[in-house]
Amino acid sequence: MTRQTHIEKLSVDALTEVEAAAELARLAALIAQANQDYHGNDAPQLSDADYDALKRRNQEIEARFPDLKLDNSPSDQIGATPSDGFGKIQHAVRMLSLGNAFIDEDVQDFDDRVRKYLGIKDADPLIYTAEPKIDGLSLSLRYENGRLIQAATRGDGAVGENVTANARTISTIPQKIAGAPAVLEVRGEVYMSSDDFAALNARQADIGGKTFANPRNAAAGSLRQLDPEITKQRPLMFFAYAWGELSAPLADTQFGAIRALQHFGFQTNSLTKKCASTEEMIAHYQSIEAKRADLGYDIDGVVYKVDDLDLQKRLGFRSTTPRWAIAHKFPAELAWTKLTDIEIQVGRTGALSPVARLQPVTVGGVVVSNATLHNEDYIAGRGGDGADIREGRDVRIGDWVQIYRAGDVIPKIKDVDLSRRDKDAQPFVFPNICPECGSAAIREDGDAVRRCTGGLICPAQAVERLKHFVSRTAFDIDGLGAKQVEQFYMDGWVQTPADIFTLQQRYGQGLQQLKNREGWGAKSAQKLFEAIEDKRSIPLRKLLFGLGIRHVGDTNAGLIANHYGSWDVLETALATAEIGQGPVWDDLLSVDGVGAVMATSLIATFQNPSERASIDKLVEQLNVQDAIVAAALDSPVAGKTVVFTGTLEKMSRAEAKARAESLGAKVSGSVSAKTDILIAGPGAGSKATKAESLGILTIDEDGWLAMIDGL
Repeated sequence: MTRQTHIEKLSVDALTEVEAAAELARLAALIAQANQDYHGNDAPQLSDADYDALKRRNQEIEARFPDLKLDNSPSDQIGATPSDGFGKIQHAVRMLSLGNAFIDEDVQDFDDRVRKYLGIKDADPLIYTAEPKIDGLSLSLRYENGRLIQAATRGDGAVGENVTANARTISTIPQKIAGAPAVLEVRGEVYMSSDDFAALNARQADIGGKTFANPRNAAAGSLRQLDPEITKQRPLMFFAYAWGELSAPLADTQFGAIRALQHFGFQTNSLTKKCASTEEMIAHYQSIEAKRADLGYDIDGVVYKVDDLDLQKRLGFRSTTPRWAIAHKFPAELAWTKLTDIEIQVGRTGALSPVARLQPVTVGGVVVSNATLHNEDYIAGRGGDGADIREGRDVRIGDWVQIYRAGDVIPKIKDVDLSRRDKDAQPFVFPNICPECGSAAIREDGDAVRRCTGGLICPAQAVERLKHFVSRTAFDIDGLGAKQVEQFYMDGWVQTPADIFTLQQRYGQGLQQLKNREGWGAKSAQKLFEAIEDKRSIPLRKLLFGLGIRHVGDTNAGLIANHYGSWDVLETALATAEIGQGPVWDDLLSVDGVGAVMATSLIATFQNPSERASIDKLVEQLNVQDAIVAAALDSPVAGKTVVFTGTLEKMSRAEAKARAESLGAKVSGSVSAKTDILIAGPGAGSKATKAESLGILTIDEDGWLAMIDGL
C-alpha cells in the first residue's frame, strides 16, 4: 500500500500533522486539476459527488489543522484561470461560488447560522427564495445605458474570459433593454435543453465531430468557441438569476429583483418560490426533484437565498461564498424520470433481457436513456431469493422511476413512485415467445432468466454469437468487428462462423463484391480476406471460447484445452460423455474450475445435432492447434495432476495454481484416481479423506514448496 493511499483512507480525526500536510497538498493538486477540467477545458473527469467529497475533506482538514492551510488553498479559489485564447475582463464585482448542503440537516444548519449572525430568533419570520440550480456555464452580462457592451465567463471569480461576440448569438440574451439602470450587470447560466443536446450530438456524430457527455459540457464548449459562427449554430439559452455591479437597485428583495430582470426581457426560472421556513424550503426542493426529468434542462440542486437584500448586505461574504445563500445538491447518483417502454433483447445464449427505455435524464454527469431491468422477477418486484425488492413494487410502462448508476457505470432502477402511476397502467407481461424468431422462451427450474429455444435459427442469437466469435479474446479477425458482422448477416453473406471462412470462395474471389459495398474499398477488402486466412490456424482454447458455449469463459476454456490437449480428444470425450455419471463425466469435473453446470452445458452443446453440425462445419475450415502446456523438463510435477485443498498460508490459491501449471502440472479441482499429488493446508476435509482412501500422495504447503524449490 502506498503512503498516499494510506493517508487517503484515514479519517480526518486519525491524521497526524505530517499526514495532514501531505493530504492537503494532494487535495490541492487534485482539486486544481478538476477545476481546470471543468471550468477551463469543459471536460470534467470527476463526478460532482467526487469533486464535492474532495472539497469537503480539504475543508475538514483545514478546520482541524488551521496552521497548515496552504497559500493556494482550494477553499480560497473559484473556477479556473481564464484561457489564453480569449481576452480578459476584470469583474467589477467578484463572481463567487456557493456553499453546499447535501442533507436536510445541512439546510437547517444554514438557517441557524443566518439567524445567529443576524440575531433573529427562531420564532421570528425570515423569508428565503428557492430556485433550481441550473447545470450550465456561469456568465456575466454588462449593460450600459441599456446596451450590451460585454459578456464574460466566471473564470477565477476575479477575471473572466471575454465571450461578448459569442453571447450576442444567444437568442435569450437581449441586445438592448429599456428602463434599466445606467449600469447593469446581469448574471446567470448558459445552458442547453435536453432535446437540443440530443439533436446536437446526433448532428456531430453524423459529420464525425466531437460529441458531448452531457448538456453542461455541450453548453460550455459551445460558448467558449473562438469562432462565434460556431456558437451561433449551437442552440444555447440563458437563465438570469443574479446581478453584479448596479448603478441603482433593482428592488428591495431577491424575489423582486428577479421579477425586474424578467421585466427587462430576461428568461428567469418560473419555479423560483418564496419560503417562510426550512420545512417549506425542503418541501420545494423535493417538489423540484420530482419534476426534474420533465423540466427539459439539467439541474443539480436547489439554491436558497435570503430574500431581503438589506439582510444580504449585512450577512456579506466569506472568501469565496456568500453567507446568505447555499446550494442544496441532489444526490449525484440518483434521478427521477419516466419509463417510456420496456424492450426485450435476446443475447447469444438465448437469454431474454428486459431493458428500460427512459426519458433522458442526467445521472452523475452522464445522460441516461436506458437502464437494465435484469429479468422478469426484478420487474415484478421480486429478488433472486423470492423476497420482495422495492417493497414489492413492480415496474410498469409509464411509471416514474428513480435511476442510479451502479458503480457509477450501469444505470439501474432503484424505486418506483406509485403516487404518479397512471390508473390504467397494466403489469408488464413477460413474453414466453422469443420476439426475434417466435420460438418458445422457457425458464428452467432454478434459472432466473427465460431463454429462447430457437438456437441458431434465432437471428438475434446468431448475430450475438457471431459477434462473440470475432471478439478480441476469441478469433479476433482484424477488420471484422460487431458492425461488419451485423452487416454481413443482414445481407445473408454470413449466417454461421463457418461462413466467414468460405466468404471469399462463395463470392468468386469476393474482392469485387465487397469493395463495392459502403465502407469498403479494394484495399480494405483484401486485408479482410488476408486476416480471415490468418485465423484458419487457431489455438484450441480460442476455438473453444469462440464457440460461445454457455458458462464457458476464456479462463475455463484455457483450462479445459490444457486438460484434453487436442481437439480430437476433447471432441471425442464430450460426444460420448453421459451427463451426471461415468468416467468421462468424472474426468471433466476434475478440471479445475469446471462444475456440474458447465460440464452439462459443454456436453449438451456437443450432443445437440444442429449445434454439432455447425461446429463440425467450422472445424472443417480450421487447423486447430493443440494446447501447449509449459513443462519444465526437470520439474518433478511435469505431467502430473495436482489438487490444492484447505488454506494456503504462504501464497494465494491463484498463485499456487499458476506456479504448478508453469511447471507442467495439470491442476484439478477434485480428487480422483487420476490425481497424483494432493497439497493439503489447514482445514482440508473430504478431499484429503478421499486422497487417503485412494493412496494418493498428500503433502502440506511446506512439502509442496520444498518439492518445487529452485524451479
